[in-house]
Amino acid sequence: MQVFYTVRSGDTLYQIATRWELPVDSLIAANHLLPPYTIYIGQQLSIPPGVNVTQIKKGDTIFQLSQFYGVPQTVIVEENALQPPYMIHPGQLLKIPPGVPYYIVYPGDTLYQIAKRFNVVVGGTINPEPIRLVNQLKSDVIYPGMKLKIPYSPPLVSGLIAYTSNRGGHDDIWLYNPSSGKSDQLTNGIGDRFSVPVWSLDTKNIAFVGKNAILYVINIDSGDIAKIDQFEKGEGIHLDWSPNNHQLAYINNANIVLYDISTHQVERINAPAATDVEWFPSGEELLFQAPDSSGTSQLFRIRKNGNDMRVVTRNTEGRLNNVRLSPNGAYALYTTPGASISIVHTVDISTGITSEVKGGPLAKNYFPEWSPDSKNIAYSATAFEDRGYFSLIRSSERKGENDRTWAISDCYATPITWSPDGRKIGYLSACNEQGIASEMWVVDIKHPAPIRLVEGVQITSLQWSPKQNSEQWKTFISDVYKVRLTYPASWKQVGDERFEGLDGFFQISAISSSSNIDEVCRNEAFHQLMPYGSQPTINKSNIQSQDACFIYPSQDQPQEMKGQAALIVKYPEPIQIQGTIYQFFILWADMDHINKIGSTLNFI
Repeated sequence: MQVFYTVRSGDTLYQIATRWELPVDSLIAANHLLPPYTIYIGQQLSIPPGVNVTQIKKGDTIFQLSQFYGVPQTVIVEENALQPPYMIHPGQLLKIPPGVPYYIVYPGDTLYQIAKRFNVVVGGTINPEPIRLVNQLKSDVIYPGMKLKIPYSPPLVSGLIAYTSNRGGHDDIWLYNPSSGKSDQLTNGIGDRFSVPVWSLDTKNIAFVGKNAILYVINIDSGDIAKIDQFEKGEGIHLDWSPNNHQLAYINNANIVLYDISTHQVERINAPAATDVEWFPSGEELLFQAPDSSGTSQLFRIRKNGNDMRVVTRNTEGRLNNVRLSPNGAYALYTTPGASISIVHTVDISTGITSEVKGGPLAKNYFPEWSPDSKNIAYSATAFEDRGYFSLIRSSERKGENDRTWAISDCYATPITWSPDGRKIGYLSACNEQGIASEMWVVDIKHPAPIRLVEGVQITSLQWSPKQNSEQWKTFISDVYKVRLTYPASWKQVGDERFEGLDGFFQISAISSSSNIDEVCRNEAFHQLMPYGSQPTINKSNIQSQDACFIYPSQDQPQEMKGQAALIVKYPEPIQIQGTIYQFFILWADMDHINKIGSTLNFI
């Protein structure tokens, strides 16, 4: 239930937020306040979860603390189970709740107004019914002085959240539906506390490492569970699905393992001390961490057949951990050097240039994850160790810009997950002394009022399902350019080789050049007319076993280019069009579709 603080003389939103270390935006959103954000004496404010612990200093008393924080002495006494004469001592950690777990009805209040004010929304619509139900009201009639519990209500979001919990008596994988608030059990006794569910991109399968370090795959539609492999130990194993949803990539026995769940065929690439293998969007290359010849941790890329291994980073310091490739394949993130100090960095795959994310105050930043559009990173930052540890739920842009806090968890660190639309961040809270959480929360970065989804059960990990495109796709074949690819069926042909729709476009052509792929890509990316902006990104790739590159625009790309990106691929054999020989195929498409359309490309 929501907790309420009563505004006192001299209070400002900033002062109230500062007492519990809250982002002011979160306090504003939790109370649906409108500019100029005026508050008044006696007003009751819903206070989102914050830092509700203080360390007692010499001379502190319960009365002084209640005066500073503006909450009744009885609230502090009850929360800490203090006994008369309520003695406290320096160094003691004392919980200071931000108020009482109920709202006191004012003259003129209605259930609808209260629901609107405190974000009680069901199915995208303000709905006082949850308030009526939780308070067991027989009607919508309320009167001044009534104490009403105000529940959190499930947000209107797409997708499902897979999580690991012992709510059935043992650790298993569960599925939570944010729209209905219901959870379904997917496994029975084969999970473990370290199990992390990993969705395939088509959301049809979930892979995880469970009991006895066995790798399992769950088919969501049928409920069938297959055993895939086994490890020496199950904790810390990273899994990644291929873009075509058929192959799992992971590290086992000093090998990169590519397991095809359809054919059960296994391919192995020897990679001593490698970790964190990830698929590039092309499905033809992999990214992973491993030591170089001097023993220094680096990121490498390699073709899935084990050929053409190249170093990406120029690291000279500590180990690179938690490696994650951005969905568009243009950037990677990692943390370094270890657990006690963990700083998030990003690296431009094409140039090797790195950027640092500022992070939290203690330089302990964990569980970084890319947003679906590859523009932002969410992570957990440990803070306030003098008060028993809390973690800040933060995000930044991919080069560390606009780094900020959205919410606060009372765990040392919490896994992070993005909603399919990239607007919401899921995380865990309510950790016990062993660091195990018992609540699942979500915060909307457009309206950052934290909402509790699940409570009262042990939860150790969570992952939101990927975004699904329900639109049908068509096949396009060009006998002239000798290619086949697929594109959204709603797009219409507007030229000989160009298709457009409300949400994007594609166009194809060919390039006649005796240069190598690198020079051809540079010439296209840095054309004198700057069609991709002044600082485009070139990402080397491999399509249909051919050298290729993706070109992504910079932020200053001309608006009339409609977000155009490009894919250039060397033909297996040069083609001839009207007497001219062409060595390279080029696909132009908008940023949101270039990778997916490119992944369907076949030469004919």
